[in-house]
Amino acid sequence: QVQLVESGGGLVQPGGSLRLSCAASGSIFSINPMGWYRQAPGKQRELVAAITTNSRTNYSDSVKGRFTISRDNGKNTVYLQMNSLKPEDTAVYFCYLAHLGSLYWGQGTTVTVSS
Repeated sequence: QVQLVESGGGLVQPGGSLRLSCAASGSIFSINPMGWYRQAPGKQRELVAAITTNSRTNYSDSVKGRFTISRDNGKNTVYLQMNSLKPEDTAVYFCYLAHLGSLYWGQGTTVTVSS
């Protein structure tokens, strides 16, 4: 069983920054691909950023240049640094981890960008 706990969401003004964290625990004995999706009200869940086991990264076009994903393998934690936030970044952000053919999800953390 794998558990993911996210933190770092909140309310921020346009142009501001937030850093999300996702800590994985449980039956993990290897480094796994991880990443972040988000879901805005009335919209489908979309991939925001992903990071492989050797820290190669991939971003959606909408966040490229503003968001940075990173990981600390010793802590089984992935981070999402979000800069220059826009109102359209408002969403619930979900962390995921791929392990032995399954996807595990966190409970989600809400990011609201508003003045």
